[in-house]
Amino acid sequence: MRMRFEAGAEEEFEAACGLLVDRLVRWAGEQGLPMDGFMAESALDYRHRATADGRLGLWEPRHVEELLLCWLPETITELPGEERGDAPGTLRTLLRFLHAARLADPRGPALEDSLAAVDAVAELFPGAMADRTRWGLAKFWAMTAAEQGVDVLDGAALQRFAERAQRGEVAYDQQALDTVMERRLTGRALSSVARAEPQLPVVLPPDDELRRRAEASTIVGQLRGLAEWAGRDGRAVTAAGRLRMADARELVDVLGTGDKAEGARSSADLPRLGLLVEWAKRARLVRVAKGRLYAVARARPVLADPLQLWLRAFEACFELRQALIGARSGWHVESMLFDAYEDVLEDVLNTLYSLPYPMPWPRLRDSVHLAYRVRFQLDGGSDVQHRMWFEHADRDLRTVLDTLVDLGAIEREWGMADPVFLEVDLSAEPELSEGMPPELEELLGAPGVAPDPAAQERDRRLREELTAGPVELLRLTELGTRAVRQRLLAVGRDAPLVGELAQASAAGLLGVLADDYDPDAARVELADWIAARGERDAALRQLVEAVRSMPFRVRAQAMLAVLLTALPDGEGERLLRGLRGDAALAPLVLTALAHHELLSPEDMTDAEHLLLIAENLLQLVELAGGGDGAVEVLRAQGRDTRDAVAAALDSAHPDRAGLEELGQLAARALPTPAARLGRARKRRRTAGKSGRKRHR
Repeated sequence: MRMRFEAGAEEEFEAACGLLVDRLVRWAGEQGLPMDGFMAESALDYRHRATADGRLGLWEPRHVEELLLCWLPETITELPGEERGDAPGTLRTLLRFLHAARLADPRGPALEDSLAAVDAVAELFPGAMADRTRWGLAKFWAMTAAEQGVDVLDGAALQRFAERAQRGEVAYDQQALDTVMERRLTGRALSSVARAEPQLPVVLPPDDELRRRAEASTIVGQLRGLAEWAGRDGRAVTAAGRLRMADARELVDVLGTGDKAEGARSSADLPRLGLLVEWAKRARLVRVAKGRLYAVARARPVLADPLQLWLRAFEACFELRQALIGARSGWHVESMLFDAYEDVLEDVLNTLYSLPYPMPWPRLRDSVHLAYRVRFQLDGGSDVQHRMWFEHADRDLRTVLDTLVDLGAIEREWGMADPVFLEVDLSAEPELSEGMPPELEELLGAPGVAPDPAAQERDRRLREELTAGPVELLRLTELGTRAVRQRLLAVGRDAPLVGELAQASAAGLLGVLADDYDPDAARVELADWIAARGERDAALRQLVEAVRSMPFRVRAQAMLAVLLTALPDGEGERLLRGLRGDAALAPLVLTALAHHELLSPEDMTDAEHLLLIAENLLQLVELAGGGDGAVEVLRAQGRDTRDAVAAALDSAHPDRAGLEELGQLAARALPTPAARLGRARKRRRTAGKSGRKRHR
């Protein structure tokens, strides 16, 4: 039972969603809590389809508000006369279930905080559902038709209504429709939100160490010096808002900008100083008011904290387009980067984030060229023109990267590009894509997509450039990683940080490691978690108990696999072998050891074989989503499935409720006379009694 699915893994998500909702409805009935299965499914749809991270088990207040006030009003059609579902009540029950079933993401808020977030917007939900401007386009027309007496469940009647609407014979709320269409066309509808794949976990030093490095930044010192120079009383500026020339010359020396002040007739002729002044303005450290340049009083705490000042300066980089690459006069024009500045800068930084290898400049450059081709549709014009346009944009991108290097967000070195950057078609080398950050995978090309001849030629030239000798390599510094991670989290993307799970519950830890962490990061995170508990044996008992108490067998299997692979020096294998005789965990343990080829069929007893068969079938049912999905999967397995099911039912597997459900599903999928099924079970029992036990 995963709690996050790739954007294109719709079948897997649908199966998991169905299973989760079925268990949720059953649990809500046992607890006497309100539950609308359709609303619960819509809530999970929202987290999977309409959010950047897609984490089903993490519900921050913004997700609660967006679900109740945006997604459900946009997507759920409640026809006149229909009983309205209790969405706030259902969401409260879903949140309680996620915590009770140990499926809640430990990086999210506490249950009480999530429930309080529901309470805060619950009263607004009915009004949001009735607000036509929040509806989706399909809902708008369906509701309009229903309000005019059309049976929207009658396809022919709905078609006649659509034809009358096209002829202008239908009355409707034009203002509301305009708002709906504007939201749809501008991409602000939640249904148009694109999934951003999770990043690899990163390791960062403590903030005190980052603060020390920020203090060493020349830019930080210059920005602070500029604010101190402006002071509370301010400094006079010209009518155009520029520094007076005498002050500019003084600042060049005070801040050490390196500008050549001799012969300059205006502070506009001092580009480095001009950039710093604009940077300080954008960072809200200084401001111009009534003809004077003042230090912003509210920025004093920021100026006193080097790390916060550095982060403020980093954020301001996204507003420095004109200062960095804007045309200096009417004789010049801006490059393609100028029009796509913020998007390209964000994409470049996100691409560098969490990369296991430094990015070669030629590869980064060509990836940005691809973005230009898509954005500007460069079909017209000659190759010479295109080359000039790209070179102009490259020079501007260099200027931006130089500034980030000066700030200390990016570092450069020269060396050979890692071989991973030499491959374009990852389908030819599947191991290269394993565990690779999504930005890098996207950059290197989608598997199985045949490039056009022009693209192939570009790839050939790029490969030659990357292999000819040392190239410029770029990577984020730890300060840069800290800043980009902050931006990723702000827009709802998942950006794991090694060490952030130290206080998580055992189930929460293992669940996140199974869903999101690569093996190396999982080993570090698990070691930190155990160390934080002090007594190792007690910590391991907590982890084992978390697996034992997980009600979803597929998830329990994934959690146990984390212990097997992430504990050091073979400790995981020893731990699992010690649990082989545990009645509750034996099926999971046998499955894990067999899957990792640490236990062969000859090393298992007949009883263990039956446990393994039963566990595989129970997990198969879960992966299929239970119900009709499981029936189809069992039916597709063929005739041998009958004997396998009979063997599973005859095993000592501890999940008796699961076995009972398996038997019912098998009866639907594999209609078999009771006598025949009984004979199969009898044969299994006889074999189990007379068969020779096998020992390792």
